Amino acid sequence: MRLGEGLSRHTVGRSFLSRFAARFDWPLFVTVLLICGIGLVNLYSALSGRGHALFTRQVIFMSFGLCVYLGMTAFDYRLWQRFAWWILGGAVSVLLLVAVIGFVAKGARRWIDLGFVAVQPSELAKIAVIMALARVAQDSEGGDVPRPELAVKIGFLCLVPGLILIQPDLGTASLCALIMLSVGFCCARRLWPLYTLLGVGLASLPFMWDRMHQYQRDRVLAFLDPGADPTGVGWHTSQSILAVGSGRMTGSGWLNGSQNRFRFLPEQWTDFPFSVWAEEWGFLGCLVLLALFVFLIVWIVNVALNARDRFGAVLCLGVAAMILWHTFVNIAMVLGLAPVVGVTLPLVSYGGSSLVTILAGLGLVSSVSARRHGY
Repeated sequence: MRLGEGLSRHTVGRSFLSRFAARFDWPLFVTVLLICGIGLVNLYSALSGRGHALFTRQVIFMSFGLCVYLGMTAFDYRLWQRFAWWILGGAVSVLLLVAVIGFVAKGARRWIDLGFVAVQPSELAKIAVIMALARVAQDSEGGDVPRPELAVKIGFLCLVPGLILIQPDLGTASLCALIMLSVGFCCARRLWPLYTLLGVGLASLPFMWDRMHQYQRDRVLAFLDPGADPTGVGWHTSQSILAVGSGRMTGSGWLNGSQNRFRFLPEQWTDFPFSVWAEEWGFLGCLVLLALFVFLIVWIVNVALNARDRFGAVLCLGVAAMILWHTFVNIAMVLGLAPVVGVTLPLVSYGGSSLVTILAGLGLVSSVSARRHGY
């Protein structure tokens, strides 16, 4: 009897794994692995001559993030629906906690020290925002949500970018707002809440300016007039543009970028990894990396279009918007087309919180893809 039970459990386990492998979104996973590989190759070069402690930490973060990706894939995404608002409430609570016990670095209070690692809750809050947006979309299916209820939900969602803004973290707050607007314009039956949100955002610009540190204001002014102080606040942008241009068609070769090796590029492992990549791999290398990001975003949108329910579709749209705006803002920042606001390049920039957040979001997409036909 025991032998029969053991064989039965073994058969069930093998059946589950075979069904899991058959439903697993391999193109999505392979694309993620390719971009992660490029990120590690690029990070090794960016940290050349500076020790390998950060590289080792990134490998650990990436390994953990990939485990999160696989765990999110195995977990039925529909179970998140009932907890979406609780998760958002937890994210808001942790962001409030940052203001109390968070430590200050680079002029901002954004991190909580757990002893063995520092966590940036504003990054993880993006997943909570995406889940709440998907829950709103699912609840509104088949009938309009009453305006007062919708206004309360939008107001609660707006707490997240508002709390991030006062840290201050203009880049992450802007990304949360862009994710909300992108999903809203794709899914909203009525656009008046979005116009209201835009109006509130524009009206808050003077407040945002007052909350900025002087170095953040200087970055915005340097964006508006890059030549005003090329050796001061405009140094980041000017050196980044020089590095990108010096790569030409095929680049200078791995580990051979002069702007990187001689440390002219600031924060090249977090804010400016694309500059390192462009200098060493040239225009062709940039095309390869951008093609991977385009394929990734288009594939996620395709998963959204084939999702079995509205909740899964909006989850995918939110993750696609997150990756799109992260990529767009970071590259625009590198090319001098946007102010330097500290936005990471997905799966390429150094940073545990950002990396795990992106991989968790992609795991949600993988879960939706695996259950398109009833898994």
